[in-house]
Amino acid sequence: MGRATNIIAFSVPPAIARQIEQTAREERKTKSELFRDMWQAYLVIWEKTEFSRIKRSAHRAARKASFVIRTQADVDRILRKR
Repeated sequence: MGRATNIIAFSVPPAIARQIEQTAREERKTKSELFRDMWQAYLVIWEKTEFSRIKRSAHRAARKASFVIRTQADVDRILRKR
C-alpha cells in the first residue's frame, strides 16, 4: 500500500526558516500542518484574485456589448434574453 502523504523538500533563506519554525511552535503545529494551512490560505487568495479578473473581463465585455450591469437583476435580465 502507498503512502498517504508525499514528502516535498524546498529551500528558504535562513531568516524565513527561523520564522516558520517559530510560528509553528507558537501555533503548536508541525511545519507540515503550518504549510498545509498556508497552502489553503494561498488557494483562497488565488480564487479571489481569479474571480476578480474574470469579473473585470465580464464587465469590459458587457460594456462593449452596451449592457448596463448594476445589480444581480440586470445580470438575470441579460441572461434571460439569450
